[in-house]
Amino acid sequence: MMDPLRVGIVGAGIAGLAASIRARVAGSEVEVFEQNSYTGGKMTAFHQEGYRFDAGPSLFTLPELVEELFTLAGKPMESYFSYHSHNEVCRYFWDDGTSMIMYPDFEKTQQELSRLFPEDAAHIATYFAQAAEKYELTAPYFLEQSLHRLKTFATPGVFKVIAAIPRLGLFNSLNEENEKHFKNPKLIQLFNRYATYNGSSPYLTPGIMQMITHLEHGMGTYLPKGGMHEISQSLTRLAKDLGVKFRLETPVKHLEFEGKKVKGIETMAGDRFEFDTVFVNSDVKHAYGHLLPSEIKRPKRTLAQEPSSSALIFYWGVRKEFPELGLHNIFFSENYFQEFERIGSNGPFWEDATVYVNITSKLEPSDAPEGCENWFVMINVPPNTGQDWQRIQEQSRAQIIKRLNHVLGVDMEQLIVNESVLDPQGIEQKTSSVGGALYGTSSNERMAAFLRHPNKKFGTEGLYFCGGSAHPGGGVPLCLLSGKIATNWWKEDYGLE
Repeated sequence: MMDPLRVGIVGAGIAGLAASIRARVAGSEVEVFEQNSYTGGKMTAFHQEGYRFDAGPSLFTLPELVEELFTLAGKPMESYFSYHSHNEVCRYFWDDGTSMIMYPDFEKTQQELSRLFPEDAAHIATYFAQAAEKYELTAPYFLEQSLHRLKTFATPGVFKVIAAIPRLGLFNSLNEENEKHFKNPKLIQLFNRYATYNGSSPYLTPGIMQMITHLEHGMGTYLPKGGMHEISQSLTRLAKDLGVKFRLETPVKHLEFEGKKVKGIETMAGDRFEFDTVFVNSDVKHAYGHLLPSEIKRPKRTLAQEPSSSALIFYWGVRKEFPELGLHNIFFSENYFQEFERIGSNGPFWEDATVYVNITSKLEPSDAPEGCENWFVMINVPPNTGQDWQRIQEQSRAQIIKRLNHVLGVDMEQLIVNESVLDPQGIEQKTSSVGGALYGTSSNERMAAFLRHPNKKFGTEGLYFCGGSAHPGGGVPLCLLSGKIATNWWKEDYGLE
């Protein structure tokens, strides 16, 4: 009987946790190395003066991808993890007083859009139908399998995708796609927003990204009980129960090779660990810059791709409840094109920034004291390239409060009882994502949108990649899929299926 394979995983982000569970279920001995004192990567949480905050991702879709891991492990999910279904998608606000609620129920959303905007109801229905078609046609190939393997394209279903290429929006931008359907600038702005879900500009990312709309409006939005942090923590508990070993506060110095075969890991402390396989769950630019030896060939095109946007986040304890706000809230800028142009060019993006406010106490009342709310307040910003973030924080904060005061009719400054701030420098420091980019590379051109770094490093043996900068991309669902694609490929390579 063969000894079990030894698997090392660099990084305990969502993709690394998913890979650790899948590799352990496949019968391997698994160790996870994490530089921080906690698991979860960008998905962390903290408390301040009676308020609880999710520090990272705030949107939860496709909960079945989490459930799949518990099913695979033969463990009842309800013993580890549960979640709320939410009857809203998002609340939107404009400076002129216009506001609306979007729903996972298409009929309610269509009524709301038709009420507010002079758009033909049939155009709205067609738009949602096209978003669903783009998702359902392409997800089995673009998201759930590797685009770097010929076998992905050797199935009959691929011919449907090829036949649909003229209507997938691959050759125009998301903004151009939206302008084809709608005339009202607010409605175009609303649907342009979905480009930010992968850190991109709606004026550059391809129109196929329209399919992201379907994730929320066709498949629903949710919130884990206990907050978003519970996704990573429940998976950590599951992995530990399966026998995965975690080495926290153990940064990796580099991967060791014998020729082209991975042999193990050396930590910053000088300890060496032998492995048959290593999964890298870190930013690929960080991996090639710090972890991999120089003789391993660099993917020049991938490493040259534009990084995704980052975030500037204020965590506010607020001593008031706002019935007009929901779990997810967007306060739009007046000039969306200018906002993204400034983000892309390091211009004064803070002067007219779209503001996102997430309030988990709407569904989890214990996240804030009675009569209060926990506000996660975020704007999109460029990745860190040495900007004066202290100055940007001050100017952004002033403009955010000005917008909120105007739309909500309050003196926001007087309602904030405590505050923490996270900027791209902090994100970069905590997660080793180059520049603090939230999604690795942006999807501001067609190749970057779909041909991210492969989940296996070609030309080597035993080296695999998963996470937001590898295929299929960033965000909780895609990172879970990344861990799945990488481990499925590994199982095939090692005859474990």
